[in-house]
Amino acid sequence: MIQDYILNLPIASVIFAITIATSVYAFSNPQLYGSMMLHPYSIQRNKSKWYTVLTSGIIHADWGHLLFNMITFYYFGFALEGFFVQVSGDIGHLYFAVLYLISLVLSDIPTIIQQKNNPGYYSLGASGAISAVLFSYILFQPKATLGIFMVIPMPAYLFAVLYVGYSIWASKRSSDRINHDAHLFGALSGVLITIILYPWIFRHFIEQF
Repeated sequence: MIQDYILNLPIASVIFAITIATSVYAFSNPQLYGSMMLHPYSIQRNKSKWYTVLTSGIIHADWGHLLFNMITFYYFGFALEGFFVQVSGDIGHLYFAVLYLISLVLSDIPTIIQQKNNPGYYSLGASGAISAVLFSYILFQPKATLGIFMVIPMPAYLFAVLYVGYSIWASKRSSDRINHDAHLFGALSGVLITIILYPWIFRHFIEQF
């Protein structure tokens, strides 16, 4: 089964493996952990720190944060790469990689701008890119059954509305290192990139209703 994932969905497999391995390793390596986190204040003053936009997306705050993101990615990331390949052939693998990586970057840019003069602000996690994956998936399958914490079932489009609302609420109240703003901007990035790649997807989404 693992071999099938690697052969048929290689991009999602690599992202999944690297994110888990790096996060787990960083948990026990505080120096590495600190160097990989997103720190807008440092980026503003040292442009070489832009690499943390990417590295912060492969580490997580704790086991719960990692588990939640990886469960979400497992259910929707692998499926989305499959959709892309089904629609576009082998280049769909590349499209999936583009969506994930560009969304990871775009989801952090508003935070970098907002927090560039705040030396105490750090963030980490793959939530922006995973939000992009989730919302791209919803464009393909708006009536798929999703759920809050995988428990309360609801249509994907309703889940999307609640997700955006929660992200806005949490970003105003959060005191942890999880970048809740990235959830919102990641979701928007995922929708935009999917529409650029597949201009017909909006009509497809509407027709599902």
